[in-house]
Amino acid sequence: MGCLAVLIALALPRVVMFIAFLTTEWFQRAFENRAWPILGFVFMPYTTLIYMAAMLNNNHAVTGGWLALLIVAIIVDVAHWGGGGHTCRRRKCG
Repeated sequence: MGCLAVLIALALPRVVMFIAFLTTEWFQRAFENRAWPILGFVFMPYTTLIYMAAMLNNNHAVTGGWLALLIVAIIVDVAHWGGGGHTCRRRKCG
């Protein structure tokens, strides 16, 4: 069951965030402000999920392996932005 949750989180991060918001208190425990999870949901879902996991599982600190995962999540989220622009230029949009 745990592996299935990880696979769903990789494929559909916003769905996982929404389900976690409805069924758990993870967002309230990981974030002090409500704006950050909302902004993360819209702009950087992978980074928000990794940050939330690091804060809950690592005593409210982002160090070691969690820091490496956070950096990878940031790169993946930013790559989604760049990938869309590259595709549009290839199709000659705008």
